[in-house]
Amino acid sequence: MADEQKATTLTRARFQNAYAGQAPWDIGEPQPVFRALADGVVGSILDAGCGTGENALFFAARGHAVTGFDFLEEAIESAKRKAVERGIIATFLVQDALKLREWAVQFDNVIDSGLFHVFSDEDRVLYVLGLEAVLKREGRLFLACFSDQTPGTQGPRRVSQIELRDAFAEGWEIESIDAAQFEVRPEARQALFSDENPRAWLLVATRTS
Repeated sequence: MADEQKATTLTRARFQNAYAGQAPWDIGEPQPVFRALADGVVGSILDAGCGTGENALFFAARGHAVTGFDFLEEAIESAKRKAVERGIIATFLVQDALKLREWAVQFDNVIDSGLFHVFSDEDRVLYVLGLEAVLKREGRLFLACFSDQTPGTQGPRRVSQIELRDAFAEGWEIESIDAAQFEVRPEARQALFSDENPRAWLLVATRTS
């Protein structure tokens, strides 16, 4: 338990430090991979690990009922400020992604832009069980994670297609896993990824059980 708490504290500190400046992934607009799939998303949306809310606000502006959550108060306060400034209605909550099974509400869709890849193997299992709990039956998951096709070792943990298929092997129908990219801030792209946007996998899956 002590080791688990220590790991959580270190993770929180790392993300707090990132948001204290300009986080590499906080580009001031929705990730292009989610803009591109927007026409195929119907119904309510949960944005898991929403950060400062750009993806959530994008979908809310298109008329979706959107709830975004993150475990950092600083990120959620920023998302709330953006919603007020832009006149967009969306709900933002401080919540733990590993406690989704405690939620009493379900959504038609879940989007995940860069959350899945931060978890250990053990926490990954808890997270997927939580996604099953908050997603309606036949609801859809749109998940973008760091790809093992990204060269080097800088940045988040890489994820393979096999790992994705294993994580969603039971209770899900995987519609597709396509190559994509994360857009990051120019200084991060140059310093961490040889001046290229890091590669991603975009998984689309339907909850079947």
